[in-house]
Amino acid sequence: MIQAVMVISTQAKPRLLKFYNFQPPEKHQDLVRSVFQLLSARPDSVSDFVKVDSIFCLGTKMVYKHLATLYFVFVFDSSENELAMLDLIQVFVETLDKCFKNVCELDIVFNFNKLHTILDEMILGDR
Repeated sequence: MIQAVMVISTQAKPRLLKFYNFQPPEKHQDLVRSVFQLLSARPDSVSDFVKVDSIFCLGTKMVYKHLATLYFVFVFDSSENELAMLDLIQVFVETLDKCFKNVCELDIVFNFNKLHTILDEMILGDR
């Protein structure tokens, strides 16, 4: 099951946060900070797959993609396939590119409602 989707800028600012299991709002910033510290310390030459048991709960994995000034992050449990999650990130980014004609960070900041709608359609099938 997907537990969270985050889009974080390279300046550690959360641009999109979506949690699929309850996380207290007070904890959101701590989670973003922990994820960003982990991602920013990783060299580009390593895998985009990370076990994040210490940040979330036991058996939790994370896959991310660093594109331009943004990190696209999906957090999920062991019931999901890592490659499928990486592909989902790619489809999400391609969809945003089509919606915004070459998506950039400002598109995400000023159109967060549209982003949430696209993400919900992709993950939950809501429409």
